[in-house]
Amino acid sequence: MIPKRKASEVLKEPNTSRAMVKAMVKLGRVADDCGVLQADDAPTPEVTTKVKKSADIVQLPLWPDATRGTPNSFLRGALFAAIQGKDREYLKGQLLATRDGIKIRFTGMQLDQSDLDVWEQAAELARSQPLGNVCFFKIHAFLKALGRNTGKRDHEWLKDVFRRLMSSGVEITHGRYTYGGSMLEFTHDENDAVYALCLNPKILSMYKAGWTAIDIETRQKLRRKPLALWIHGYLSGDAENYSTKLETLHRLSGSKTKELRKFKQNFKAAIADIEAATDGRMGGSIDENNLVDWKRQPTLAQARHIAKKSRRTSRNDAT
Repeated sequence: MIPKRKASEVLKEPNTSRAMVKAMVKLGRVADDCGVLQADDAPTPEVTTKVKKSADIVQLPLWPDATRGTPNSFLRGALFAAIQGKDREYLKGQLLATRDGIKIRFTGMQLDQSDLDVWEQAAELARSQPLGNVCFFKIHAFLKALGRNTGKRDHEWLKDVFRRLMSSGVEITHGRYTYGGSMLEFTHDENDAVYALCLNPKILSMYKAGWTAIDIETRQKLRRKPLALWIHGYLSGDAENYSTKLETLHRLSGSKTKELRKFKQNFKAAIADIEAATDGRMGGSIDENNLVDWKRQPTLAQARHIAKKSRRTSRNDAT
């Protein structure tokens, strides 16, 4: 359990400004004990009551710097669909396509792979902050971390993503873990141009159901190729290369392509993009029965998982 910390303590942390602490207080993640807030900025009794009832902060897992840790429930279905932004639809309580063992009901404008990039970057920043689930940044720096341009149009694009993630309502069940709520919250200090994004501690519990370290360099190479991005995430999230029906992948990806024949053409092109982006380390092929056979080297963590599973199976067979 991590208790709420005092503002004076957080100010001692490296790279922590008074503007950041002020945003923390407004989000209810620290106690104001050193005059950070002006009188008219102080939390109302209603906010204070809400803060006292807030859940304990969940410590994010550690993942390599060249990757972004992502809950498997985000990768194994249509929560972040393989669609173009222009093809978004408003969904109301829609039950999304997912793998067995996962259930997601969604309300809001559909999320795509660029929205996933932003959520992953927020989680990356949050894990390095003193409180674990709140991140502080300026728009320019956030865009650069995503490998995107930093002009006015890009600033507005990122703000739109924040609004979309904030206004989305999800109910995610993965195994015994369930979360219901928004994807994130944010505050903005106009004077200091500082944004504070807060990931609900309860949604971070979805990491306990399983997560994957996604290679960020590969994702940046696949930008603006939503199906390739979705396949890369889906494939990265499995320790073993299970053959999969093309019809299943069509459904899980949330693709707007209605004809399976056309989706197959798009899928082959996406696989070629992935093979090029990974220098052949990841890819796949489709046989005459529309069964997809994957090609991928597992990560060290996934290799350990496979070895552990094999030993467990051997022991069970022996008994």
